[in-house]
Amino acid sequence: MATLATNPPLISVEEYLRTSYRPDCDYVDGVVEERNFGEWEHSQIQSRILKLIAKYEEDWGVDSMVECRLQVSERRYRLPDVMILPRLQRVDRIVREAPLVCIEVLSPEDSWTKIRARLNDYLAMGVKHVWCFDPDSREVRRYTDSGFVVVTVPVLEVEGTPIRLVLAEIFSVLDPR
Repeated sequence: MATLATNPPLISVEEYLRTSYRPDCDYVDGVVEERNFGEWEHSQIQSRILKLIAKYEEDWGVDSMVECRLQVSERRYRLPDVMILPRLQRVDRIVREAPLVCIEVLSPEDSWTKIRARLNDYLAMGVKHVWCFDPDSREVRRYTDSGFVVVTVPVLEVEGTPIRLVLAEIFSVLDPR
């Protein structure tokens, strides 16, 4: 009788970086971690966020991307659902400097508790704005060193920049057509 391994095999950073995963995976201290890829609601929110940011990239002086590898520490790589980078930030295949914003969209299998590890990695590398969208509850939370803060204002903004996302415009993609 076959048994399932309780400890996944460890691989080197070099092996992780030269391997293609479909879909791509996070890498945490030698372990390749599959990500929860959402269903329709997750995809719709992620796409809407990207489209709204992309519409203003020139004016805001930023670049936006989805699921791009982000080296959060020497032995950790994450794939935020959406990242916003300053336009002048140099990237050589992998983002290695803290983005302006990291955004995660919860999938049905995710929980606020489960997602904390990845959000803590963003904060530890110096990301100042970490936002989480929950399509099911249509709730947004900022994540800081103090934990989650439910967003009660209608617009998410990055202080000192023109970046602003109207939450109703993002969540409207989930409205019946």
